[in-house]
Amino acid sequence: MPGGGNDLHTSNSQSPLQPSTAAGAAYDGLNKEEADFEPNVVTPTKGNKRLRILLAVLAGLVLIIVAIVLGVYFGVIRNKNSGSAASANGGSSSTSGPKPTGTTGPASAVVYGGDGTQVTTDQGNTFTYSNKFGGYFVHDPSNPFNNGARAQSWSPALNETWEYGKDKILGVNLGGWLVLEPFITPAIYQKYPGAIDEWTLHTLMAADTAGGGLKQLEDHYNTFITEEDFAQIAGAGLNWVRLPIAYWAIDTWEGEPFLPKVSWKYALKAFDWARKYGIRILLDLHATPGSQNGYNHSGQSGKVNLLNGVMGIANAQRLLHYIRIFTEFISQPQYQDVIPMFGIVNEPTGMDFGPLNNFDLEAHRIIRNITGVGAGHGPYISVQGGNSSSFPDHHPGNNDLKGYVGSDRMAMEQHPYFAFDGAGAEDVVPYITRPCSNWADMMDTSQRTFGFTSAAEFSLGFNDSGFMLHSVADEHTTADCTQWDEWENYTPTQKSNLMSFAMSNFDALQNFFFWTWKIGPNTIANSPRSPLWSYKLGLDNGWIPKNPRDAIGHCASLGIAQPEPFSAYQPWQTGDGSGVINAADQANYGTWPPTSIGDIPNATLLPTYTATGPIPTLPPQTYPAPTPQATFDAGDGWFDDADTIPGITTVAGCSYPNAWDATAVPVPAAVCTGTPTRKKREPIPLPIITPM
Repeated sequence: MPGGGNDLHTSNSQSPLQPSTAAGAAYDGLNKEEADFEPNVVTPTKGNKRLRILLAVLAGLVLIIVAIVLGVYFGVIRNKNSGSAASANGGSSSTSGPKPTGTTGPASAVVYGGDGTQVTTDQGNTFTYSNKFGGYFVHDPSNPFNNGARAQSWSPALNETWEYGKDKILGVNLGGWLVLEPFITPAIYQKYPGAIDEWTLHTLMAADTAGGGLKQLEDHYNTFITEEDFAQIAGAGLNWVRLPIAYWAIDTWEGEPFLPKVSWKYALKAFDWARKYGIRILLDLHATPGSQNGYNHSGQSGKVNLLNGVMGIANAQRLLHYIRIFTEFISQPQYQDVIPMFGIVNEPTGMDFGPLNNFDLEAHRIIRNITGVGAGHGPYISVQGGNSSSFPDHHPGNNDLKGYVGSDRMAMEQHPYFAFDGAGAEDVVPYITRPCSNWADMMDTSQRTFGFTSAAEFSLGFNDSGFMLHSVADEHTTADCTQWDEWENYTPTQKSNLMSFAMSNFDALQNFFFWTWKIGPNTIANSPRSPLWSYKLGLDNGWIPKNPRDAIGHCASLGIAQPEPFSAYQPWQTGDGSGVINAADQANYGTWPPTSIGDIPNATLLPTYTATGPIPTLPPQTYPAPTPQATFDAGDGWFDDADTIPGITTVAGCSYPNAWDATAVPVPAAVCTGTPTRKKREPIPLPIITPM
């Protein structure tokens, strides 16, 4: 939500966007036929009885030694300090919980680690893993897709079933990493005073070859979030992350300045690190073609061109194209347990929500045609609810409507913020109880009417203090932000009140993702100046609890009764249905494309793209060759081999207005037609950035 601001920005480009014609070299992945594991077994020759006996004795000794080593490790080292872990009610509890399962020996060389284990990263850095909650990591060089890790004793390992309604999402966002925002990474924007969003930032960086050019973006991707952050997230008692990503992780079209494809390399690192530490990911499509909300995190500030204006349908077609490509990748068996939820568009606003509902059902159709229907077949599909404490009725799941009845595993996400209510409050105390009184019942209602619901963004921002929070103009309704921005001067009372406010949020929201994990320093103070938005800063300095489960019952302790936790989902909401939308909702929202959008009553006249283009395929991670005793299948980026429909492209012979600035363009008098050419799907290679 941050970054709405009042900055208006229009592209300088007057030429219509065209698909990029640059074709990458094909990626040569591992063959699927190499997936079968055959251990290297030594077989004694017939008749050599003495040799067989000797080998048996040696094998027995090896097994005894391995058993002793593992027993010492898991009984002493991994469980060190296990008795200090806090329980759900704040008391002490054992973290002896489930033990890891895996294999050891020369064929697999699996490495397990718990609290106190030293970790060496792929870049050669070292740190000590701290996890007081019984979590353990798994590093398996001969099978990088080993899902045996567990974030905490109370969280299912990745190779175990997550039970929605029983297991609680305790999560954080990785905002500002692969999708930059001024208030999260202010120093980058301060270097380029004309930058107000990623469009202008990438443009100015590209022109600044002496200052590092666009390589500065990869430097940011490489350092802002690292493996140690994932280890710290698990050690903080958190079990999920929400990972914002932009469509340009796949490609860009001609005229768009964004650095294409590079962020995908770091998304793959995120998948690896999450797998290693037992953390699940909600992959969130945070920036869309044409902008879904006009905020600075959407690619370009100013105008909304998704499902709005003359290019509204074409931009939606292109977004569905990218949703398809992401879905094909994350639905592969190598990734589906690590990325069990996919947010298809972040904070859509500025368009009519009727067409947005149509968009959701079309995305549902596309995704389930790829994955199939039912639990274990692709991710939950997370759609957007409200962005304020009042939860606007953006989707039929809110208030009195029942949602997309019969759909397969659609989830609702809310973004409840106090910071943007315009009150400019000076003190947090009046807000401490408000999550309990304002949000708990509404979250419960959404659970009962729509299905699984999470607070996918919220913060401790009870006012709009925070450097560049709204925009690079750094304007605020709060009169005095100093006392809340300069966290080094917080008093014990301030920290205590913020702690209570944090626990009210955690308790009321039940399943949540705090926005965000960390805030970077600005160049003036050389320190974060949006501290109410940094989980890590609050965790390290005493205003966010060391164990998020300590918040259970906090609202009741403040005298505000809470609804009973809800878990009685309908079968279709959790993967036991047919995936067929009921007739009423299909009649209301099942038409695609919609027949009207915004103030355009006849959307059939609007420009559209045609399905005759190449289909980009996201490349998988590359790993060192496994030992001779083991092979693995890394996937090829495309789950459904039967999905061969071409990608979208412009219609030959048709002209298109600027897809990022078409809200004031007249509606065409007639539909333009052309004669397109069919092209095949082409893989996208992982890019290598060269110095500029």
